[in-house]
Amino acid sequence: MFNAIGRIFRTPDLRRKIGFTLGIVALFRLGSFIPAPFVDFANVQTCLAASQSATGLYQLVNLFSGGALLQLSIFALGIMPYITASIIVQLLRVVIPHFEALYKEGQAGQSQLTQYTRYLTIALGVLQSTTLITVARSGALFPSADPACSQLISNDAWYAILLMVVTMTAGTGVIMWMGELITERGIGNGMSLLIFTSIAATFPGSLWAIGLARGWDILAIVVAIGLLIVLAVVFVEQSQRRIPVQYAKRMVGRRTYGGNNTYIPIKVNMAGVIPVIFASSLLYLPALIAQFNQPAAGEEPQPWVVWVTNNLTQGDSPLYGLLYFLLIVGFTYFYVAITFNPDEVSENMKKYGGFIPGIRAGRPTAEYLDYVLTRVTLPGSLYLGLVALIPLIAFVWVGADQNFPFGGASILIIVGVGLETVKQIDAQLQQRHYEGLLR
Repeated sequence: MFNAIGRIFRTPDLRRKIGFTLGIVALFRLGSFIPAPFVDFANVQTCLAASQSATGLYQLVNLFSGGALLQLSIFALGIMPYITASIIVQLLRVVIPHFEALYKEGQAGQSQLTQYTRYLTIALGVLQSTTLITVARSGALFPSADPACSQLISNDAWYAILLMVVTMTAGTGVIMWMGELITERGIGNGMSLLIFTSIAATFPGSLWAIGLARGWDILAIVVAIGLLIVLAVVFVEQSQRRIPVQYAKRMVGRRTYGGNNTYIPIKVNMAGVIPVIFASSLLYLPALIAQFNQPAAGEEPQPWVVWVTNNLTQGDSPLYGLLYFLLIVGFTYFYVAITFNPDEVSENMKKYGGFIPGIRAGRPTAEYLDYVLTRVTLPGSLYLGLVALIPLIAFVWVGADQNFPFGGASILIIVGVGLETVKQIDAQLQQRHYEGLLR
């Protein structure tokens, strides 16, 4: 292992790529602590120290921004607008035939889809930054009675608000540019690595908070459980159902083509972390609506606002946990259905002379693939739901769900991006030294 790490730094090209990636990551983290214009940094730090964490409404966005959201920094929105835009463009392929045609055109069409994603990212950046500033001005960003938490913005003039919106939107554009630079000149997928960095940056603070609040013996147990969860997630993420495929031999001139054997890998978790994001976003909508319908001073809250606050915000609510689990299972099937098309796979196999042993080409192959996909997706969806519920289960034990880092979207992204990056470094080493990082 140490010899492999030594080979990484002795390879000039690989060393340069890793150094470039680490440099961009350092700049990204630096921008997360630079406050946006007209933000009262002292008041923000006071409210952060008092609340220690985001409310359920902002927890997901704060997670993907590495804590920059609550600091109202220039990178407050993080990578979340780009993630949302990418998901929307991917879903629009099912609705808009033009997007599906662009996807099938190859590199040129996918470049156009990437351009649409960039435009939508900027539009979502404007929308989300405006919402964030509005919430910060209203004093609802931090659930605290401290007067400083309602005075986070030092200037309420229209030009000050406009400058803040432009700054945060530009920060989103810079993050998107940084991610593309890493993909082009560094190692790994740039956007995924920035998300990885944002989430990993919150781990030390979360573990330290658990140690202070619950004791160091509980912290040791949490770390041990976290390592077991990581091992289980790695095992499931690497699990796949391999469907054997054979290609018939065919003569072209004097040469023989085909005749080889391969397989179609169907992963247990084909949807990744997307269903968790979908379910979290959908459950945040009622809380968001209730947030903007809070009563004035001296007035009683409306009954539906009280019900939403008690049942549809993160905590120990059984209804929230049940809905969260069911939504993740449903969104897993939905996302797998739009990303893996058995009819298209069957048609491509038939076109190139491929077939599954014992299954006729054409419609029977598509039905068999759909049957296998449905059966494999069931344990995958249950696995995603259980992993996402880990922070909610830890709410009662640890005392705060957002202080438990080993669960939900965070652990899925950390493991997934870590495995992919290690595989890319391993491939780079094998190209140069015929011996990789892994054995």
